[in-house]
Amino acid sequence: MRGVVVKSTGSWYLVKTQEGDFIKCRIKGKFRLEGIKHTNPIAVGDFVEYTIEDNNQQNTAVINKILDRKNYIIRKSSNLSKQTHIIASNLDQALLVAALVQPQTSLGFIDRFIMTAEAYHIPTIVIFNKADLYEGPLEEILQETMSIYKNIGYTCMETSVISGKNTEQLKSILKNKNTLVAGHSGVGKSSLLNHISPGLNLKTGDISNFSQKGIHTTTFAEMFDLSFGGSIIDTPGIKEFGIVDFNESEISHYFKEMHPYITKCRFNNCKHLNEPGCAVKEAVEKGNIGHERYDSYINILTKKDYYE
Repeated sequence: MRGVVVKSTGSWYLVKTQEGDFIKCRIKGKFRLEGIKHTNPIAVGDFVEYTIEDNNQQNTAVINKILDRKNYIIRKSSNLSKQTHIIASNLDQALLVAALVQPQTSLGFIDRFIMTAEAYHIPTIVIFNKADLYEGPLEEILQETMSIYKNIGYTCMETSVISGKNTEQLKSILKNKNTLVAGHSGVGKSSLLNHISPGLNLKTGDISNFSQKGIHTTTFAEMFDLSFGGSIIDTPGIKEFGIVDFNESEISHYFKEMHPYITKCRFNNCKHLNEPGCAVKEAVEKGNIGHERYDSYINILTKKDYYE
């Protein structure tokens, strides 16, 4: 029998069956013995085959096969660990929810996330939530920030639960798609999702008065059906987004605006740092590549900005 993993708590998995029911599953021991470097051998979004356990009074099952993934997105499990954590799999797109304040989302965090999604061929939409808070200078900063990503081809918009700004447009983006929803704790992910699909009833949290950062309300990634069609995978608020599995020579390939220039550099192995004849640096100087994005690239390349 087949189904899709909708929740993972580490040792048990909740699987939605093809009939629309839910069954609690565990995994066969061999999944833990095959040299898997990920902390979680099975992720939310995985399609699996399972077998109902014999003499079963609890209606539980054993997962014995993971079907091939269309894609997945990973991050480092911690800044000290060499292992990776699969956030979710089989995605149509990712929605990165950001904010300028309460708490602030750094450009470095946004760039690391969309770079990783780009590497795994997952289109990303960047949402700046809490638009009702952006007045005066903050509104100018918002427009400048959004223009950075709009100019390189990313869908980018502002939303507000309080005013309802662009929430209908967001529904149309999510409709009939399987979407990973990510962002720092406190940026309003859960409130925004509850607003566009009230039946979700996701937990919401407050901002810590001490740190001005969000308080975690989601412990495990979990898939939910949307009332208007499609599904979202809600993730725990991500404090850090450590990138993994990239060679230095690959990093520039996941900055979309660098694509037209990479092949024009004098040297094939150009890192776009201080090499002579670098077409990327020339494009930065001419304003064809934004300085903010180039700074993010340098920080990622030199490992100064893996975590924030």
